[in-house]
Amino acid sequence: MSILDQLSSAPLYLITGAIILYVAAMSVFFLVRAWKAGVAIGMDKVKLRRAVTSSVTFSILPSVSILLGVIALSGSLGIPLPWLRLSVVGALHYETSVADIAAKAIGLSGLSAAEMTLRAFTTIALLMTVGIIWGVVCVALFGKRYTKKLQGTGEKKSGGANFGDMAMTAMFIGLITAYMGSYIGQLIQLQAGALVVTGQYLQLVAMAFSALAMAVFTHFAETKKMAWLDNFSIAGSMLVGMAAAVLCGLIF
Repeated sequence: MSILDQLSSAPLYLITGAIILYVAAMSVFFLVRAWKAGVAIGMDKVKLRRAVTSSVTFSILPSVSILLGVIALSGSLGIPLPWLRLSVVGALHYETSVADIAAKAIGLSGLSAAEMTLRAFTTIALLMTVGIIWGVVCVALFGKRYTKKLQGTGEKKSGGANFGDMAMTAMFIGLITAYMGSYIGQLIQLQAGALVVTGQYLQLVAMAFSALAMAVFTHFAETKKMAWLDNFSIAGSMLVGMAAAVLCGLIF
């Protein structure tokens, strides 16, 4: 039995399926309670149905990017673990980057099915779990206080954004900068006192084309009154970046 067959074995599917089924049951439970609460306070059932329909639509479309993440990770980690991570508490950008970092830290060249072992898989899964769990812990302990801070109505004297807007913008810029620095560091490295171009440029190609695609989506969504494109922007940008990297890899 190959390593991927073991990582996609029936016991792992059963464990993953049970957890996801529990989370889905919780979602249905709160959906029913919310519906009953809306009816109890006199909300129109037509509007409630419309809200449910629109919520389902706007939940399914963005999940295409999550599906791409599961597909990307399943080639080296099997299907159950990526399916579980990205269905419950994981984040697409986090899971892929941390899994790759963990793989390289234990001596693999990257997320490669040919190099994967059960020990490596266990280490990667443990690191992914330990790294993401603190968000849940911090929300449980400090979420209420932090939410009040984010929703603060106090504007800066200069008329700028409040703390919530600045925090989200700063975190996003920091995340993008960290990825960009990492990709440049993989392309240009210091070896024996000299800068060496390694030729690992596909990450930068994917990032550049993804950013360009996102700019196009944003332009049409904001200036052409096509707000529905927001639902496809992440998935579309990912597909464009992946396609560009594949084409460059084949051509060059």
